[in-house]
Amino acid sequence: MEKINQVEKLCPEGVEFKELGEVCKVLRGKRLTKRELLDNGKYPVFHGGLIPLGRYDRFNRKANQTMVINTGSVGEVVWSNVDFWSSDGTFVVGTSDNIKDKYLYYFLKIQEPYLKMQKREGGVPTIDRQAVEKLKIPLPPLPIQEEIVKILDSFTELEAELEAELEARKKQYEYYRDELLTFGDDVEFIDLGEIAEISTGEQLNRTKLSESGDYPVLNGGINPSGYYNEYNTNENTIAISQGGASAGYVNFVKTKFWAGAHCFVIKLKKNEINNKFLYFILKNGQEILQNAKLGAGIPGLNKKELQNFKIPLPSLSEQERIVAILDKFDALVNDISIGLPAELSARRKQYEYYREKLLTFKEVEA
Repeated sequence: MEKINQVEKLCPEGVEFKELGEVCKVLRGKRLTKRELLDNGKYPVFHGGLIPLGRYDRFNRKANQTMVINTGSVGEVVWSNVDFWSSDGTFVVGTSDNIKDKYLYYFLKIQEPYLKMQKREGGVPTIDRQAVEKLKIPLPPLPIQEEIVKILDSFTELEAELEAELEARKKQYEYYRDELLTFGDDVEFIDLGEIAEISTGEQLNRTKLSESGDYPVLNGGINPSGYYNEYNTNENTIAISQGGASAGYVNFVKTKFWAGAHCFVIKLKKNEINNKFLYFILKNGQEILQNAKLGAGIPGLNKKELQNFKIPLPSLSEQERIVAILDKFDALVNDISIGLPAELSARRKQYEYYREKLLTFKEVEA
């Protein structure tokens, strides 16, 4: 990263710092009611979130400006590369001649933790204009700002390319999964309860859980509810959430784990089916299982629904062929240690590291 090293060397004595309110205008937007929004409006309307609230046929801010959200997602920093309507739930920070707009955006982006801490509670949480105006911004010469923007833009462009590639691969994976797991009348179907034992785990008192430990504890959620120093279920086991908003979520757990009382554990009773093939069948039917949950308070999936779930039984060799194909796609789009998710995570960490490095300056002595 020779360019980064050069940027660091250009201001060895430090740079001048100014309060944002001295060199920029912090402008509050103008409210639009939901009734005024248009389905086919030309311009996005930003209010209290990262994505537009709707669209409108006029704009009040030009493209390539930075917003600080002051209600809803308070303290989030958003860049718009198109003309837009700024509602009263956003501040738009207008720059002066000695600040590049995109440099300002990148600087404010690393200030998000500070801005979020300035949230004023009571009634509708919000952030005062003064909290933004009091921020001190380093002001290196414009050529240095331009170089910083060029470097950080290259990181964000690469990240966007990886995100697009990951999304395309996910769609490809879903297509092949649907194709490979659709069977006709020439294949026998059997109830899950006939080929697998379906049981629930054992509840652990919350006081026994820790934030880290040897074994994850799975209950009714998608993620572990905590960790424990013992396990009651071996690795490479299918687990299905039994209760809560995530009831019906299907997981293939590669490590030993503790199954809680709101976790179904699926163990094969017959050797005519491949365990990973069964997982892919259940995962493909996850939406059906989630729609089968009952209960107005804490919804739950009935064991009988699982027992009656129909499983196709092609030959073992065909099951193994399907698993080999889907395993490659699954690792490519879902495994956080390899494939695209791992590369995307590494690029994000690299970007955050260099963004912090490039935007940290010593303040020049007066």
